Amino acid sequence: MMNRQADCDSSSMRQRLKEDLHRVADRMNLTLSRFDNDSVCLLGQFAEIRTEIKQIEVLASSFYLDCYLSPFTEKFAELTASVQHLSDRRYGALIVIEREVPLDPIIHSGVVIDAKVTHALLESLFIPGAPLHDGAVLIRGNQIVSAGNVLPLSQAVAGERKIGTRHRAALGLSELTDAVVLVVSEETGQASFAVEGDLHPINVVETLH
Repeated sequence: MMNRQADCDSSSMRQRLKEDLHRVADRMNLTLSRFDNDSVCLLGQFAEIRTEIKQIEVLASSFYLDCYLSPFTEKFAELTASVQHLSDRRYGALIVIEREVPLDPIIHSGVVIDAKVTHALLESLFIPGAPLHDGAVLIRGNQIVSAGNVLPLSQAVAGERKIGTRHRAALGLSELTDAVVLVVSEETGQASFAVEGDLHPINVVETLH
């Protein structure tokens, strides 16, 4: 876990998470109380609970993404806006945010950019067919350091299904460092982030509120 954690206690998203968790707990207790009634089929209840838990997971991922990034960059809104636009267009993207561990010795450097983070610049780097769109963008603080970077690949699989190269790259770097890696799937438009060797789906619309 990162050493410098943002204070997220006052976040409205945190309060919403608590309310959602209490609601699911109440539903599970109700389901448990009905379990001894042999005439009631609970499969529908299980499906609804599973759906609600998945929704909470996505909301929690968005909440913790803010906590992970806030101590290391002031451009969180720019990053989430970029990911939202890239997701809407299904433009594949890979954005690395350096935290405490220096990344220069680990990634294969691409093209130097050395410009302030803006959503317009970030999005332009991932337009399909652009020279640097297949590589990763490296962000340090409020600066885009470079683009077209090559990351170490993980051998991880998602369940029983192999994951794509961008997601393997995101996981690979997060397994070796404390970096947070944002990734957008070119196939589905789904946005996720990798941290500490795990991949989490995010709802970037929630992070903008």
